[in-house]
Amino acid sequence: MYIPPHFQELDPAEIAAVMETAPLACVVAQTPAGIVANHLPLLAGPEGTLIGHVALANDMHRLIADGQQVLAVFRGEDAYVSPNFYPSKPEHHRHVPTWNYQAVHIHGTIAFQHDDHAKRAAVGLLTRLHERRLNGDKAWRMADAPADYMAEMLANIVAFRIRVQRTLAKSKLSQNRDARDHLGAVEGLRASGHPGMAERMARRRPG
Repeated sequence: MYIPPHFQELDPAEIAAVMETAPLACVVAQTPAGIVANHLPLLAGPEGTLIGHVALANDMHRLIADGQQVLAVFRGEDAYVSPNFYPSKPEHHRHVPTWNYQAVHIHGTIAFQHDDHAKRAAVGLLTRLHERRLNGDKAWRMADAPADYMAEMLANIVAFRIRVQRTLAKSKLSQNRDARDHLGAVEGLRASGHPGMAERMARRRPG
C-alpha cells in the first residue's frame, strides 16, 4: 500500500478502531490457482493473531497451505472529496477531487484448524462480540441452537488464525490541507451524508 508520510497511521488505538468498526476483511493470497480473495469477518485475538473461519465448501483452505503468507485488508470509512468543499477554491482554483479513506493491511501467516474446539472458539468469540454490540443482554448464544444443529453447522466450517507479522495503516483525512480547507472538507462531507468520515477528519484537524 502506498503511504505518504503525512497519511501514515501509527496510532495503535486508531488502527484497532478501524479493524473493530470494519471487521469484514478481504483475505488475499497467492495460490497454485492464482490470486484468491475472500471477504471474512476477523477478530483480533491473543498474542498477535486474527481469528476467523471459512466455509468447508470454500476452496480457500485447500488452496492456501498452512504457514503461507496472506494479506488481510480492512477498509474503514471512505468518501469522495469535492474541490467545492475548499473555501480557497474561488481564490485560485488549484484543487482537484480526491478520495479520503482509512485502511489497514495485515500481513501474516495463516494456519487452518479443523478440530471442533478451535471451530467453537472461533464462532463463539466472533458471535459473542457482535451479538453483544447489537443485542446487549438479549444476545444470541451458541447454546440457544439445538446441539445437533450446531454440530452440523460447525462440521461445515474450518477455523483459522493469522499470526500477524506486519501492519501497515493509512488514514487519508485531508491532513495535508491547511486548517481552513480541512474544515471546509469536514463540513462538506458532513453535509453530503458522510458524518462518520467527517468526525474522523475533525479529530485530525491540522494545527
